[in-house]
Amino acid sequence: MNNDIPVREIGPQGEVMAHAVDACVHCGFCLPACPTYALLGDEMDSPRGRIVLMKEVLEGSLELEMAAPHLDRCLGCQACVTACPSGVPYGELITSFRGWSEPQRKRSAFDRAKRFAILKALPAPKLFSVAARFGQYAKPLAPALPAALRSPLDLLPEHVPAMQPSAEFTPARGQRRGRVAFLAGCAQQALAPNFNAATLRVLSRNGIEVVIPEGQGCCGAAALHTGARDEALRLVRANLAAFDPDEYDAILSNAAGCGAGLKEYPAVLHGLEDEAQARAFAAKVRDVSEYLAELLASGDLQPPMPASRPLTVAYHDACHLAHAQGVRLAPRQLLGAIPGVTVAEVPEGDLCCGSAGTYNLEQPELAGQLGARKAKHILSTAPDLIASGNIGCHTQIQSHVRRSGSPVPVMHTVEVLDLAYRGEL
Repeated sequence: MNNDIPVREIGPQGEVMAHAVDACVHCGFCLPACPTYALLGDEMDSPRGRIVLMKEVLEGSLELEMAAPHLDRCLGCQACVTACPSGVPYGELITSFRGWSEPQRKRSAFDRAKRFAILKALPAPKLFSVAARFGQYAKPLAPALPAALRSPLDLLPEHVPAMQPSAEFTPARGQRRGRVAFLAGCAQQALAPNFNAATLRVLSRNGIEVVIPEGQGCCGAAALHTGARDEALRLVRANLAAFDPDEYDAILSNAAGCGAGLKEYPAVLHGLEDEAQARAFAAKVRDVSEYLAELLASGDLQPPMPASRPLTVAYHDACHLAHAQGVRLAPRQLLGAIPGVTVAEVPEGDLCCGSAGTYNLEQPELAGQLGARKAKHILSTAPDLIASGNIGCHTQIQSHVRRSGSPVPVMHTVEVLDLAYRGEL
């Protein structure tokens, strides 16, 4: 798609956006893959339509406030990237556009306060844990609150567990097969601390030495995807300083959104002095399921114990694992390696669950529709367990599964593997 985007005026991110717009041939393959198009049926709420809107805003022929409602409804799930035959890097486009446009937005005082609270609480596990515990006491009031305040309370689990600080160093058990750095994450330390505990146990059991580098922090994805580019750059550079990729075989994440965020660092720093450093860093980033599946393929993964009974595990593809990172097979291989486990494929598995980082806080109505739709399709497989690899998906799916009246537990893929190793599955 030809464009007249003033790249020189915008700078390096202008190059990223112009390249993405150029790649789009307006074919429409993205439409059926888009969750908001599936719900709303509006061309402007599809990737193709949004690309046109961003192009026109960048060229100066359309006011930002006219395009903003449609662009705000984009989940950033990148299902369109998987569907696109032309290889349009839509994720880079929408992220760069939000960073460029946010300083120009006219937001209400309430919206500014809400965004400030989200961006301060999410990257701070201790603060988030306090807020979540306080939120539990406010849950009975949720039905009387407006949607903007009700949605965060609806997503809280029935019980907020105590945080479990992770050791900075976890030694390998038995023969040492590798040494990795691990990103501890943010919200999951407060909402699901066993994700990290199970990950460290499984890696250690398989001879992997794990380091949680001092000085690491939030991956920056929440700030980046909501347009807070300056804050995102600060977080990105802090992690680049904390992780030396030359010291590790891999840099691991067990949260799909965080792993995708880490892999975005080269695009975030495109044209800046630390782009090369970001590329070296991103080249080492792997999802924990990828890393463990490589051990499985090489015969180095310890065989898990059989399940106590035949189990059907419905596996949910987190968008930022399946679409943004292209990791689909690895989690299924790990679950399928447990004797007695059958992995069930979920209808409409490629469609987002509606979590999408802060989306279920900023667009609660659409997020709720997608969450209910996802829970219905997952439960249609009659699972004994539900597995996924992202804290946002876990929270969203667990909330909607419970609302449907189902007691089926929702777990991280590595939690399931950990239980099998311990003979508790």
